[in-house]
Amino acid sequence: MENLWYVAGTIFQLWMFVVVFFIMLPAMFGLSLGVTEVYIQVLVKILEWATLRIQRGRQEQPSAPMPLHTGIIERVGGSMEEEMWQLRCSQPEAAGAFCLSDGVYFCKKGLESIVEDQVTQRFSSEELASWNLLTRTNQNFYYISLRLTIIWGLGVFVRYCVLLPFRIALASTGISWLVIGTYVVGFLPESSAKNWLSELVHLTCYRICARGLSATIHYHNKKNRPQKGGICVANHTTPIDVVILANDGCYAMVGQTHGGLLGILQKSMVRSCPHVWFERSEMKDRNTVTRRLRHHIAAKTKLPILIFPEGTCVNNTSVMMFKKGSFEIGGTIYPVAIKYDRRFGDAFWNSSKYNMVSYLLRTMTSWAIVVNVWYLPPMIIQDGEDAAQFANRVKSVIAHQGGLLDLAWDGGLKRCKVKDSLREEQQKMYSNIIVGQNHVRTTKTCSETREDQ
Repeated sequence: MENLWYVAGTIFQLWMFVVVFFIMLPAMFGLSLGVTEVYIQVLVKILEWATLRIQRGRQEQPSAPMPLHTGIIERVGGSMEEEMWQLRCSQPEAAGAFCLSDGVYFCKKGLESIVEDQVTQRFSSEELASWNLLTRTNQNFYYISLRLTIIWGLGVFVRYCVLLPFRIALASTGISWLVIGTYVVGFLPESSAKNWLSELVHLTCYRICARGLSATIHYHNKKNRPQKGGICVANHTTPIDVVILANDGCYAMVGQTHGGLLGILQKSMVRSCPHVWFERSEMKDRNTVTRRLRHHIAAKTKLPILIFPEGTCVNNTSVMMFKKGSFEIGGTIYPVAIKYDRRFGDAFWNSSKYNMVSYLLRTMTSWAIVVNVWYLPPMIIQDGEDAAQFANRVKSVIAHQGGLLDLAWDGGLKRCKVKDSLREEQQKMYSNIIVGQNHVRTTKTCSETREDQ
């Protein structure tokens, strides 16, 4: 029995030595021993082999079900006016007047939304085109071969029995150090030394947490990194976005108040750094946030503010409407595009389905977190441009760089109904067509269409 305890103690000491000296210390100083990069390269080779084996298996088993498609409706791009003009080309004399066939357009759009709308599918994990050996990310898995099943079984063992203990140890260390460090720094009087210590604690702990997720982060265009006194805006997929960005610099964060583990982190972090947490439903909180943000950016020596203007997590396939409040306070906007490689794991946080602890466990049992971060050139509001237009311009730049869909829908539709103002806007657009404000353009378009035909 004593020999067994001796062996267990030796293994534990060896394990702690590896964690501290080969993972934690290099992470604290922003260094890499190259182990993660080799691990990712091996993963790519395995997943490529698995994809080829699955494709060959489908050819050998014609009766096997095909993978689910991510899209059912093939939508033709264009606005209401453009699609209406095409419908009215068959009867141009109806331009500028009500036409009974207009109802076909609205019936078509309504049925498309019932079958597959553009909003709700942004709040569920995206189905992969090919299985990545994680059963929960492929709803149409079926048996292919014994060799592929053995590889999957080995992957389960590696992820749950080898990687998970290391990741839990690192994540627990990073989170506990962050809570303790920010709490202790919060007792110091306001000074440059306190600010330096706060930045050191945040940067060190976030780097340790990133190693706890086996995160491989590729930063592009570092010359455009957010500067002090500015506002950094980015698309939002997961709370891990904060860890990803904070690995390369410190930020003063703005976000909604949460409970649970995330709430504990928020309460401790705000003691050492001027983060701003608010309750979205409280109008008083909104006014306070706006006032504090204006005061923050007025001081060019303070950390850049990090804001996710979508206000909710989206599944990294698109960018939804940016709330205009972040763009009303002035200052320089530093856009950042974040794109996760879904081959190695699903980074999206479905907050209505998983709490923070469950989400972190799911993330830590995936293969890895591989992400690209693009720092885009700073932007300022132009003459004659309001906050909503500026927000849309920034959103389009982020979506284009990250290869994401640019959607005009509000991410708040995840939890509430469509606003009356949005319906009224659609009604106003149709009324403009009826009263003939688009008569000239409609006639011209129809004549051009007939010439092309």
